[in-house]
Amino acid sequence: MKTSQVVSIKPYFANLQDPRKNRRRVHLLMDIVVIAICGVVADCDNWQEIELFAHKRQDWLRRFLALPHGIPSHDTFERVFDRLNPRTFAACFREWVCALSAAVKLPHIAIDGKTLRRSFDRSKNLGPLHLVSAWATEQKLSLGQVAVDVKSNEITAIPQLLELLDVHGALVTIDAMGCQKEIAQKIVSGGGDYVLTVKGNQERLLADIQQVVGEALDNALPEGIVDDFEVEQREHGRTEKRRYVVVHQTEGIRDRQLWPNLTTVGMCYSEREIDGKTTVEGRYFIGSRKLTAKQYAEVLRDHWGIENSLHWQLDVSFDEDGSRIRRRNGAENFAILRRMAVSLLKQHPSKRSIACKRKEAILDTAFLEEILAGADKLGNG
Repeated sequence: MKTSQVVSIKPYFANLQDPRKNRRRVHLLMDIVVIAICGVVADCDNWQEIELFAHKRQDWLRRFLALPHGIPSHDTFERVFDRLNPRTFAACFREWVCALSAAVKLPHIAIDGKTLRRSFDRSKNLGPLHLVSAWATEQKLSLGQVAVDVKSNEITAIPQLLELLDVHGALVTIDAMGCQKEIAQKIVSGGGDYVLTVKGNQERLLADIQQVVGEALDNALPEGIVDDFEVEQREHGRTEKRRYVVVHQTEGIRDRQLWPNLTTVGMCYSEREIDGKTTVEGRYFIGSRKLTAKQYAEVLRDHWGIENSLHWQLDVSFDEDGSRIRRRNGAENFAILRRMAVSLLKQHPSKRSIACKRKEAILDTAFLEEILAGADKLGNG
């Protein structure tokens, strides 16, 4: 594997402004950034581990980095990333992702929030950092994120995140926190469609959907506007039955004119049996794209890919929840590095787990180069 493919990362971060004073710049900013990216891919979860990785792989790194004063210390990594503007760093990441995804369509974008639970700092009266992320479910790419201090601010963070995304032609799914008319309008104005989960924060809308779905279940609506789909799954001692009912009519929705391009309301009724105990749940949603019940089932299930393929991986394989990086810029920038690493690791065709791929990357630089070159393969696919 040629190191030129590793170097292909560098142009996307070339315009990143160095936050240090000229007289204190011993190490090149690009060297610091590229080492950090490589280190996080290669099983490093803090600045100390990144420094150790760089020392052990110094000969390999010198093939494509200048390293005029050797390997930066972990304190240098920490200081630089704590001073880097996360929005600027994230913009470089987005430019890279856009280059990766330029040749492929992004049919489904899932948006969801995640809290970094150990990132609180009581001495500064700071709660845990909360990130709202966008995830391309089919390509398994992290498309961007916006940081907020508390989960309730997702309502303001989601429009900011949508400003950063190209949603034209995409179907955007968001959980109940993002079920807001302004958010739906922003998606439609960007040329996309939406599927929004509806809960008690939209009490009037929820009541109307329940009424309409109830009429559909009672066969009280005209034929042709109602569709349903049932699926049963058995795995790991758990049985789950789900029934999806969609209604392609909005006459029963009193505020339908306020929800742009609203075409469909629906319900997912699930019944789970685990160890002989049965639980039931009904979830409701609205959509601007006319799809069959089976298609809505697929979209709603795929939405949780952001939970399983991104958030779960960040906690289990990257120990994000246990990270003690508490300075806001440093915590947010390291979170960007993790999402960058997940995206790269997901592109590699190996069937091994993310955790195993990270272990192999730290042991084998040829494999690490394959991971870093995976971006080129996606862009040329």
